[in-house]
Amino acid sequence: MTAPRRRRQPRQERSRATVERIVAAGRTVLLERGVDGLTTNHVAGVAGISPGSLYQYFPDKDAIVDEVVARYADDLEERVTRAFVDTAAERDPVVAVRRVVLALVDALGEHPALLRAVAQRLPRAGDDRRAAFARRVDALLTSTLLARHGGELRHPAGTVAWMLVRTVESLAVGYVLEQPPIDRAGFADEVTALVLGYLGRALEGRPGTAARP
Repeated sequence: MTAPRRRRQPRQERSRATVERIVAAGRTVLLERGVDGLTTNHVAGVAGISPGSLYQYFPDKDAIVDEVVARYADDLEERVTRAFVDTAAERDPVVAVRRVVLALVDALGEHPALLRAVAQRLPRAGDDRRAAFARRVDALLTSTLLARHGGELRHPAGTVAWMLVRTVESLAVGYVLEQPPIDRAGFADEVTALVLGYLGRALEGRPGTAARP
C-alpha cells in the first residue's frame, strides 16, 4: 500500500488535532460498520466536524481507511515483534512457541474488523511495508535458529524461518477471522505441535524428531 493520501499535510497544532480526530472517528466507524459501511459523512459526524472540513485533509473515504489501517498495522507489527523478542531467551521450545502464538492471536483478535481491512488492503505481495515487516520477523527467527541449531539444520535457516513465520501468521489470521470451533488454548497447542514437528524434520537426524531446547 502506498502512503495514505491527504489533500493537505497538517502543520499547525490545530490542524494536526483535527486530523487525529478524523482518524480516531474513522477507526470508530470502521469498527462499527466495516469498510463497506464507512462513509465520509459518518466519519465527520463522529469527529464533530463538517464534511467540508474533513475534505480539507482527506479526499475520500479510502484515504481515511488507508490511514486507519496503516496505523493499526504499525501497532500490530510492534506488538508481534515484541512477542518474538520477549521469548528469544526462553530455552523450552514448547513454551516459547506457545507464547508467541498466544500473543499473536490476542493481538490479532482485539479488532477483527481492522484485521480484515488489513488483509484486504495490505496484501503482502503488493505492500512494501508489510513485506518488510515479514522479513524482519524472518530475520529474528533465523537468528534464533542459527544460535540454537545452526549446525543441525538440514535446510537453510532462512528457509525454515520463512516457512514457520508464514504458516503461523496464516493460521492465526484465519483463526481470528473465521472463528472455528477451537478454543484459544487448543489452537495454541495445535499450532505449537505443528511448528515443533516441522522444526524437528528440519533438524539433522530422523525426520519427525522433536526440536530440542
